[in-house]
Amino acid sequence: MGTPVSETKPLMAGRRALAPHLSVYVFILVPFLALVAAVPLAWGWGLNWWDLAMAAGWYVVTILGVTVGFHRYFTHGAFRAKRWLRITLAVAGSLAVQGPILHWVSDHRRHHAFADREGDPHSPWAFGTSPAALVRGFWHAHMGWIFDRDLTNQQRFAPDLLADRDIRIVHRLFGPLTAVTLLLPAVTGWLITGTWWGALTAFFWAGLVRVAFLHHVTWSVNSICHLIGERPFRSRDKAANFWPLALLSMGESWHNLHHADPTCARHGVKRGQIDVSARVIWVFEKFGWVSHVRWPTARRLARLASEG
Repeated sequence: MGTPVSETKPLMAGRRALAPHLSVYVFILVPFLALVAAVPLAWGWGLNWWDLAMAAGWYVVTILGVTVGFHRYFTHGAFRAKRWLRITLAVAGSLAVQGPILHWVSDHRRHHAFADREGDPHSPWAFGTSPAALVRGFWHAHMGWIFDRDLTNQQRFAPDLLADRDIRIVHRLFGPLTAVTLLLPAVTGWLITGTWWGALTAFFWAGLVRVAFLHHVTWSVNSICHLIGERPFRSRDKAANFWPLALLSMGESWHNLHHADPTCARHGVKRGQIDVSARVIWVFEKFGWVSHVRWPTARRLARLASEG
């Protein structure tokens, strides 16, 4: 993968303490309940343009923090970034409320090390191939695994980030950053409307609903993209392309090539495969903010396709 992993250390490193574990339930279930309530509330309240605009803006920034930052950069080293951009990506990814950066990267590197085999934290194939087993596996891969208290060993899977003082600080600031990602939209709504109702609707749509929607888009890559879709490239697992998620996931659902070539900065490589994250990395490169980008080559793609 091109990422530092020490195979001599244990796979797991203890269990999550009770208070942080309970917070997982809060930060997963409360936004989810808001997402469930969104349709009837939109019917009754209406949806103001500023709520929609804020929700969309926060969604784009925070999901790119995950896809470009947490995933392609911090987990897989698909490019090198200047220090200010490195910190910015770490903060933006944290604002998606998918867990502190060291946990996220450790879990995802472990996923690639054991993809769809024993040790993978979120494979939908963990319980077998019968219809009942796959239903159970889908739930586990989509969000059930998040409630497991066992912690992936950061010393084994993310020693490079543990050695980075900037990243350790961002990791420790996950709680305050979670407050920022939920409360700043509310403050903006109050400034726009001058009313507490404007603050409340902005908190609901651009805060809770946006976070929940982003969660389920990301988790769908773990679940759906390991169950169904096309597999034009060779990989050791069942990662597949699922085109309906491509735009919402910023290109992450072109998952087959990603598992065939994890450090590649672009996942959607065929004609018509929209990959917004790759385009953002391209823009960063043009501005000189990133370097050593691992772009796909025709020769490598042909080799991976011929072996698929």
